[in-house]
Amino acid sequence: MNYKVPLVLTPQPEGGYTVTSPLLPELVTEGDSMYHALENAKDALAAVIELYEDIGRTLPQNTRISDANSPVWCETVISAP
Repeated sequence: MNYKVPLVLTPQPEGGYTVTSPLLPELVTEGDSMYHALENAKDALAAVIELYEDIGRTLPQNTRISDANSPVWCETVISAP
């Protein structure tokens, strides 16, 4: 199953990034690089989904993408010279 979840990557002074989601406050993780932070976000999302299932809570509307071929909107920040 695919999910559409807003993520906030916050750079840390010691290096790496903390990942949170304004939609899912339980989703918190980190990584040494953006790549690793986003990879860890997949595991964190899986843990949040499991938690929600255990407590009988549903995910917010429009987070689940039922058709893997449907377009997914993505917003990102890119630095350019």
